[in-house]
Amino acid sequence: MSAISDQKKSPETSTKSSSLSIDTKEYKKIASKHEPSRPVLKNCIRAFLVGGTICLIGQCIQQAFMTGFDMTQKDAASPTVAVLILTSVILTCFGVYDKLAQFAGAGSAVPVTGFANSMCSAALEHRSEGLVLGVGANMFKLAGSVIVFGVVAAFIIGVIYACLGFGGYHL
Repeated sequence: MSAISDQKKSPETSTKSSSLSIDTKEYKKIASKHEPSRPVLKNCIRAFLVGGTICLIGQCIQQAFMTGFDMTQKDAASPTVAVLILTSVILTCFGVYDKLAQFAGAGSAVPVTGFANSMCSAALEHRSEGLVLGVGANMFKLAGSVIVFGVVAAFIIGVIYACLGFGGYHL
């Protein structure tokens, strides 16, 4: 312990550490040289194709509800979202959705299935800590911010609509 405190006090150590330091610009320049290049176009195409395929599957599910159960488009929307969420959770439990997300990037994160995957992944990851402190607490770390944002945004838009007289309500 005294050897460590002696090193901290010695002027040689402080001189060596100050000579090894570089400023932020130099560091960024060196780091950018060693950073691997990213295939941006390829990633965008993958995201577009996978996200579009998820949305296409959702549209097919909605058409099946409309045709098979004689529902209107508005009535079929809720069960369609429920089926997509359930499918996403099941695929997450089997590890399939995570592999899809590795391939697709943002394309799998944007639809509602990406949010369901995030919630399910957090629940699975922390299940060993118990139902309340593990699954519940960690699952809603992500969901809490999304829910708060949604409620606040809906409130603000509702106030704007009420002030402008949309929807038949006037202040």
